[in-house]
Amino acid sequence: MFHRISVTAVVLALAVACAAPSDAQTYSAKKARRQFITISYDWLNTEPLRFARHPLSDLVGREVEPAQFETYEYRTTDGGVLIDVLEFAKRSRGAGVTLYPLGASVGATLGLRGSYGDLPSIRIAFSGDGAPADYELVGARAYDVSAGLYMMDHSTGWGLGSHAFIAGGIGRIKAGARTGDRYFAEGGGGMNSGPIGVELSVKFAVNHLVDPVDHRFITIPVTLRATVSF
Repeated sequence: MFHRISVTAVVLALAVACAAPSDAQTYSAKKARRQFITISYDWLNTEPLRFARHPLSDLVGREVEPAQFETYEYRTTDGGVLIDVLEFAKRSRGAGVTLYPLGASVGATLGLRGSYGDLPSIRIAFSGDGAPADYELVGARAYDVSAGLYMMDHSTGWGLGSHAFIAGGIGRIKAGARTGDRYFAEGGGGMNSGPIGVELSVKFAVNHLVDPVDHRFITIPVTLRATVSF
C-alpha cells in the first residue's frame, strides 16, 4: 500500500514538473503597437567637404589650394586668383515625414522619407587676373526623398525604445530662379518614449548646380530631430 502511494506521488511530481515548462512556453511578451508615420522638425549643422575642389575649382576653372596666414582663404595654384569665402552659414532648419508601409515596432522595416532642409548660405569673392564674378547662393532649399532600412526596438506604452537606420536618396534644389539636383546617403538613430522621440543623423550629400557654371559642392549636415510618431 505504502509502495503504491509512493509511486503515485512520484508520477504526479514528474507530471507537474513536465507541465510547468510547457505552460511557460505559452507566455509571450506584449509587443509594442505598430507605428506607420513619423513627423520631424529638424535642426541642421552643416560642414563643407573638399571645398577647394567643389565648388571653388569648378567656379574658377583652375586648381585651387588653401592659403596660409593670408587675409583670404584660398587661391589658385598659379597665384593668379585670390578667393575670399565671405559666408558659409552652417546652421539651418528643416522638416520631414517618414512612412513605414509595413509598420514599425520591433525588428527590421522599410522606411520611406520625404523632407526639406535649408542649404547653407554661401558668398564668395574672387579677385585677380581672370577672376570670375562673385558667387552667391542664398535662400536655397533641398527637397529630398529616400528609402532606408530601419531597425526598431520599441517598448509598450511610454517605455523607452530605440531605433537605427541607414538610407539613400535623391533631391531637388531650389534657390529662387536657380534649380539643381543632388544625391545623398544618411545614417543615424534615436530614442523614443511612446510617440515622442529624438533622433540624430549624419548625411553625406553631393549638390549640383549649373548656374553660373556647372559646379558641385559637398555638404555633411549633422541633424538633430524632434519626432512624433503614430
